[in-house]
Amino acid sequence: MPVRSLTEALPAAWTRGEISVLGLARSGRAAAELLRRAGADVYASDAASGDGVALAAAALERLGVHVQSGGHDLTRIAASALVVASPGIPPAAPSLVAARKAGVPIIGELEAALHFLPHQRYVAITGTNGKTTTTAIAHKLLEGLGYDAVAAGNIGTPLAEIALRDAQPDWIALETSSFQLHDTPSIAPTSGILTNLSANHLDRYADVDGYYADKARLFRNAAERSVWVSNADDPNVQRMVTGVRGSHLRFTTGQGAADGYFDRSRVQLVVLGAPLIDRSDLVLLGDHNVANALAAALAVMGVDESHRTDDARARVADALRAFRALEHRIEPAGRYAEVDWINDSKSTNVASTLVALKGMQRPTVLLLGGRHKGEPYGALADELRRTVKLVVAYGEAASIVETDLAGVVPIAREASSFENVLARARAAAMPGDAVLLSPACSSYDMFDNYEERGRAFKRIAAELGAARG
Repeated sequence: MPVRSLTEALPAAWTRGEISVLGLARSGRAAAELLRRAGADVYASDAASGDGVALAAAALERLGVHVQSGGHDLTRIAASALVVASPGIPPAAPSLVAARKAGVPIIGELEAALHFLPHQRYVAITGTNGKTTTTAIAHKLLEGLGYDAVAAGNIGTPLAEIALRDAQPDWIALETSSFQLHDTPSIAPTSGILTNLSANHLDRYADVDGYYADKARLFRNAAERSVWVSNADDPNVQRMVTGVRGSHLRFTTGQGAADGYFDRSRVQLVVLGAPLIDRSDLVLLGDHNVANALAAALAVMGVDESHRTDDARARVADALRAFRALEHRIEPAGRYAEVDWINDSKSTNVASTLVALKGMQRPTVLLLGGRHKGEPYGALADELRRTVKLVVAYGEAASIVETDLAGVVPIAREASSFENVLARARAAAMPGDAVLLSPACSSYDMFDNYEERGRAFKRIAAELGAARG
């Protein structure tokens, strides 16, 4: 089936002129291609001009997209009928300021893609931590039930790429960040998950209330038929979902029962009134992953009665047993000279690093740093005292880490190369110890993204291990 035409998919006002797509990373490239194939005149631009942008530009130019790299034409943007902005572009960027001053509507790639996916069933997942793993689990559960299902959104595959498919999938597991939710006014998931809430992205938001307000946009189109899954252990989450229209299912790893809970006496995950799997069958570390599994199971099973039959429950249980940890999320990266190296590069905020630390059971050298996101690191103090023998503070945030954690645990400041950071960790780690990369910061001071940082960690760890061996 060809892509829907522009006039079929978009409001008429958005089609009466050129559409500007800002940002040529994967989501921007996909949005520009989708709109062009639908018949739009598209101008696409990126402030950067590296190899990735050049490749995207070449591909889009072959489709007839007007591409600019190394900057944005503000006059052209202001004259657009619509702007589709990358979630990485801050609201105060000159390109977006120009659009707003001219009264040009601004949406994100998710919003653009949803208009090309009518009647699509999807589970939308958001929260401060755990959303990527929960999205991946929900995807696998839907596949386990026999559906053509895909995982998309902030997990890595742009929704616009799914909209370019010849046929729509049966279900989408859609990870949504706060930045994406801000610019997706039509979001209306079949079921939605709010994993947890804590301060994050304070380098972009004026305060935590602004961040929470964008998370709450998940519920902006709530209806009586909506199914919402929320964390009963998080008071901030429960305040946010109070009064939201629809059916509500809650999960807990604490004491007491909910729609999904961890029965510690029987060591089982219980979902919708009956045991689903034994805890030992879930090959994921930590209570936080029990919570992720419960949330995904509730969202998938709670949305359709046919997903709760005995056969369906068995399929869901089998899919949970087969699920494995994702790359860069408390991922074992190798054992060298009896030291375990653990890649948790995805932990880009203090709350997620705190989760990783709670799972550590041996003396740990922690690599903490990168580009500071506005959060104090003192919240890590109790867990640092419990297991961490040394913090290697690195990158742009090194001095802030050192100041915030002075007197808590020994700190070695290493503001030079990432290779030197890992070499310092290797020198400090003894047999039986662990080296944990859980930075609590973004990667953008040294790397393009957290994936690149995590892969560098694994590569250098292996090189250091071979040299020591």
